[in-house]
Amino acid sequence: MTIINNQITLAERPQGMPDDNTFEFVKKDVGDVKEGQILIKTLYVSVDPYMRGRMENVESYVEPFKLNEVIDGGSIGEIIESKSDQFKTGDIVTGMFGWQEYYIAGESEVRQIDPSIAPITTNLHILGMTGLTAYFGLLDIGKPKAGETVVISGAAGSVGSIVGQIAKIKGARVVGIAGSDEKVNFLKDELNFDAGINYRTTGNIKADLKHACPDGVDVYYDNVGGEISDAVMTQLNRYARIPVCGAISTYNLEEKDIGPRVQQTLIKKSALMQGFTVGNYSGRFKEGAKQLGQWLQEGKLTYRETIREGFENIPDAFLDLFRGKNIGKLLVKVGERSMNK
Repeated sequence: MTIINNQITLAERPQGMPDDNTFEFVKKDVGDVKEGQILIKTLYVSVDPYMRGRMENVESYVEPFKLNEVIDGGSIGEIIESKSDQFKTGDIVTGMFGWQEYYIAGESEVRQIDPSIAPITTNLHILGMTGLTAYFGLLDIGKPKAGETVVISGAAGSVGSIVGQIAKIKGARVVGIAGSDEKVNFLKDELNFDAGINYRTTGNIKADLKHACPDGVDVYYDNVGGEISDAVMTQLNRYARIPVCGAISTYNLEEKDIGPRVQQTLIKKSALMQGFTVGNYSGRFKEGAKQLGQWLQEGKLTYRETIREGFENIPDAFLDLFRGKNIGKLLVKVGERSMNK
């Protein structure tokens, strides 16, 4: 039986915010599964800010998306046909098979998920790349100590919300910056942050930071860049550490981002500012995943998911990242499991 595969490809490289012209919906036959391969039906697709950078044809830490090819990214799916000794029909797997309803994978392209450990979606955030990004960026670069103050921008997002919880586990005072009162309340009421700042409604973010961080800022986990980060820089303590994870405020700018120079601040405060990607720690993923899983089982970590439904809604869900509409991890559900175990 022929299976039609719906795919979303990159139709053009956007200038500024992507729109409907950026993406194209196409249909293709799935094809035949060969020996050593598996056919996966996609269940959930991850949309992530870094994908915006891959739409540009520029040198970066990961290759840009190719025009007229499927936009790849983290996904979870169910094996519906297997010609592999390592996997069987009904197994749930995760991999980078991206924005399409079906995918034929080789054995080394995917990792099997045990649905009995935690909901399968957690493998696209708290037990996956998102959690590992938070874990290594904060602990390897930020190195928070008990009693220190940790500030996080984009704090209600998939990475920031985990960073804050890990900082609390380490005994730090945690302040989150987010874009709505609902998000600030989520940080304080559900994640136990010590304070939160709504950057959209504050009349003076420097004053609000000073009030929320009376002892200054020891660690700033930067997810957004821009004017928010400029403000946090004015509150740094001596020997502050700044893991730079993202700069979402700049991703859709049509002109170069220009702001205050940080060199004098870094020198005066003897501060460390270091950019990173989670791939830098690939050799330690098992270590991070084990610790995150333990904290989750112990109830020391929790999470929120924002789940959109429908394959056709993937591009709009992606744009919601830049509209600030998600709390926690943003996922798109595109299929139902055909076999429940």
